[in-house]
Amino acid sequence: MNKPITQKNKIIRASAYIGTSLDGFIARANGDIDWLPDGSGGEDWGYKAFFKSVDALVIGRKSFEKVLSFKKWPYGNKPVVVLSRRRLTIPKRIAQTVESSSSSPAKLVRQLSQRGFKHVYVDGGKTIQGFLNAGLIQEITITKLPILIGKGIPLFGPTQHDIKLRHLGTKQFANGFVQSKYQVLR
Repeated sequence: MNKPITQKNKIIRASAYIGTSLDGFIARANGDIDWLPDGSGGEDWGYKAFFKSVDALVIGRKSFEKVLSFKKWPYGNKPVVVLSRRRLTIPKRIAQTVESSSSSPAKLVRQLSQRGFKHVYVDGGKTIQGFLNAGLIQEITITKLPILIGKGIPLFGPTQHDIKLRHLGTKQFANGFVQSKYQVLR
């Protein structure tokens, strides 16, 4: 069982929650996610409940830039840490809740734990891959959409070692979406 990181008796969990095309891509090669539904149909596929369970987000720079193009900032006042090796410009309208970091996943998790965070949402392909390779994600929820986009940015890339998962459950939605939840094992 993959135990959460502990720091001075504080426990932090990290979870990924992401949608992919049936062929395993999270975005087109140019980063476009036009094939993903915008959520305006009323169904959220469990996202609101998941989002409510986390107290901070860690996302990659490219995901952050994509989210900035949305009409509305989707994370409200929830703290967001953007992983980037480059200097990042954070718009004033979200500067109270968004910060950037160039820390390794392990160092960032320790920092977030020391700040009292208990459950972080990890988002973005490279960011999820980095946290998985570092053994820092305990749970991953993947919603597969019934579309093949042929090429794009894959959810998973090369791993440094096998990463074993335990299937926790699968839901099927009326629109053809299939959502599976996994526990990441050590």
